[in-house]
Amino acid sequence: MDYDVIIVGAGPCGIFTALELKKLDPNKNILILEKGNSISKRICPKRKTGVCVNCKPCNITTGFAGAGAYSDGKLSLSPDVGGNLPEYLGYEKTRELIKYVDEIYLKFGADNKIYGIDKDKEIQEIRKKAIRSNLKLVECPIRHMGTEEGYAIYGRIEEHLEKIGVDLMFRTPVKDIILDENRKIKGVIADKEYYADKVVISVGREGSDWLRHLCIKHDIDTETGDVDIGVRVETRNEIMEELNEAMYESKLIYYAPTFDDKVRTFCSNPGGEVSTEYYDEELAVVNGHSYKAEELKSDNTNFALLVTKHFTKPFNSPIEYGMHIAKLGNMLSGHKVLVQRYGDYKRGRRTTEERLYRNNIIPTLKDAVPGDLSLVLPYRILKSIDDMLIALDNVAPGLASDETLLYGVEVKFYSNKVVTRNGFETNIPNLFVGGDGAGITRGLMQASVNGVVLGRKLS
Repeated sequence: MDYDVIIVGAGPCGIFTALELKKLDPNKNILILEKGNSISKRICPKRKTGVCVNCKPCNITTGFAGAGAYSDGKLSLSPDVGGNLPEYLGYEKTRELIKYVDEIYLKFGADNKIYGIDKDKEIQEIRKKAIRSNLKLVECPIRHMGTEEGYAIYGRIEEHLEKIGVDLMFRTPVKDIILDENRKIKGVIADKEYYADKVVISVGREGSDWLRHLCIKHDIDTETGDVDIGVRVETRNEIMEELNEAMYESKLIYYAPTFDDKVRTFCSNPGGEVSTEYYDEELAVVNGHSYKAEELKSDNTNFALLVTKHFTKPFNSPIEYGMHIAKLGNMLSGHKVLVQRYGDYKRGRRTTEERLYRNNIIPTLKDAVPGDLSLVLPYRILKSIDDMLIALDNVAPGLASDETLLYGVEVKFYSNKVVTRNGFETNIPNLFVGGDGAGITRGLMQASVNGVVLGRKLS
């Protein structure tokens, strides 16, 4: 099977690579190979039944549009958020491409409303409180697609790709790449061999460990990236009301005084639900999402607190490090997510079901197991999270209450950074990488922009 371009992974980066390629050269023969399902078959039974049935592969982390698109569908409209593209493209070029990609999302039905641009007075007050607590407020306009609306938008994009002649193959994981005698790319091995002059690997976070092993096998140059490990915080909407109404997603950065570690808020979901993601079909980690429709919203807001660590040599296994910590949590919870009340954490005791369900804050992740996160997360990470919660309490009073819920473990698997040259080409000629799994981006918008750049490069 011969193609001009093969794209491995149908997340935002792969999708926008194909869209841009076909726009610039409609005659390009393009194949997208995806481990998961098409958008119409990405149905998570747990969201209706509350019980995970261990879909293989997981419909939350794999399939058309990738993991992030199926969670909350937030488009960050600033180059300051969502990845490292300004380092590759320059700040203004990244800004220009974000605007270009945003117009495409609007064309396919994204909401016109943008959060964080019409509440100057309220944001100024939040910034003042943040500065007083040594927190840095990162202002970023947000376009919120929502879980169910994002599903519809990407459904239209999938239909469009098929209409313009892109071959989409689902439940077809790629096992390896094919090189010629000169170490130049020839194609990939999936259910059979597929050949192409150029290959793009855009596998996302779920495929980051697979990509790391591929890099080791074929001597593809990489460098150790940062490790982001932490918890998901859940509180009542009333506590986060000021931040939610002004910005929808408040992005705050803190350098914890105890260890000077960087801690940041990530992926805030007003009126949302805490959810479980499964990696390698068995490793349970925590995430969150939020629906667009008011009738589907909960009484709670959830967001991640992530501690960023950059290790130096001889350490070279950031993904395994994150997986090891997540596996400890799974060991204690029977392959589920742990939850602990903040008050219990402060007192050095595990949370019990009795203490959990006398809370004002009722957990939205119904099968989370009450436990003790101090038996899972390193002290340094937990202490930095504790420092951050105390600081955040000055911006959102009540956040550091005994009843606030901490879910663990949240890990972001984009720590293996593939070294690329101009146009995101690896040291193997005509093999390109992009997106979260390659350590280049950390969100929907920059992954989509990365795809546009790849599409223009390959046209």
